[in-house]
Amino acid sequence: MRNLETIPVGSLGIIALKGCQELGEKVDQYLVDWRTERENEHKDSLAFKGYQRSSYLLQAKVPRFGSGEAKGVILESVRGNDLYLLVDVANYSLTYSLCGHENHMSPDDHYQDLKRIIAAVGGKARRITVIMPFLYESRQHKRTARESLDCALALQELTNMGVDNIITFDAHDPRVQNAIPLNGFETVSPTYQFIKGLLKHVKDLTIDSDHMMVISPDEGGMGRAIYMANVLGLDMGMFYKRRDYTQIVDGRNPIVAHEFLGSSVEGKDVIVIDDMISSGESVLEVAAELKARKAKRVFICATFGLFTNGLSKFDIAYEDGLIAGVLTTNLVYQTPELLERPYYINCDMSKYIAYIIDTLNHDASISDLLNPSDRIQAAIAKYKAHEY
Repeated sequence: MRNLETIPVGSLGIIALKGCQELGEKVDQYLVDWRTERENEHKDSLAFKGYQRSSYLLQAKVPRFGSGEAKGVILESVRGNDLYLLVDVANYSLTYSLCGHENHMSPDDHYQDLKRIIAAVGGKARRITVIMPFLYESRQHKRTARESLDCALALQELTNMGVDNIITFDAHDPRVQNAIPLNGFETVSPTYQFIKGLLKHVKDLTIDSDHMMVISPDEGGMGRAIYMANVLGLDMGMFYKRRDYTQIVDGRNPIVAHEFLGSSVEGKDVIVIDDMISSGESVLEVAAELKARKAKRVFICATFGLFTNGLSKFDIAYEDGLIAGVLTTNLVYQTPELLERPYYINCDMSKYIAYIIDTLNHDASISDLLNPSDRIQAAIAKYKAHEY
């Protein structure tokens, strides 16, 4: 629990959109517990009215008509509130009826529902912060041909509707924030949660550059691999994809080979860190390449485990000894099958999000939350002292 002495911006309200309710409930529970325990000399003043409540979740819904059209409805007052909207645009498990057909919700549907809820607020909130862990359309972040810039467009649309801050996790390319230079945009990395998850579940790691290494599976993700390698005191290596630019298969140029740059991985435990696992082909090819180079164990860390082609390839890779573990967060929808897998380590982000909301509501700085190097060093010290 953080010691926050500042006055809250407004009465705290959280709206967890459909598909993000489980995460919203966990975040809410942390906030309720902290604010019950927290001592503040101004707690009884008007500025702290509604500071301690049994829940900060506000009731809202998006009912649909038979034609598939919808509307946003907020069932409680939001006037003067400091509002936080949680949305998981990658939750494909939700369905709605479209002219008698069952239709799965796409990222477009979730984004549209978010706009409906913002529209229902009607400008009555004191401040609106959107927490969108998987940034909508973030994979379409730059223009390479005559094509749309969907992510930049969405960010501008949200800020034009009155959103003050947008908080996301591991944006595919953080430079999309250039589309909204006068608004708050934070992209948060879950490096600390990955390290903590690994230390809790794997008891025989030797954390030094002779026994471990961090690998980036491509040149685009080098930043996060460099950060993790630096805070752990390890060496870093990377792969780059050699593509065949003479042909296009499934909308992209096929990968011919993964070329490796870095020192020897022989006999070392290796952490492969990326922003997302989509189909998983790339990371499994990288794992196979590392095992061919005589790496000891391969752990894959990815902020978003989408697993768009299912888990069968990962099951086979685990049985064949190519991977020792897969770590992803609960920021996006996780299938029950994934949670049951013996190689899967779930990194819970709800406490981290609760810290961010609590701190922002008090108008305090979140810079120490965005750079967790001190907490990582403390976790490593505990691990080396066998306290985990």
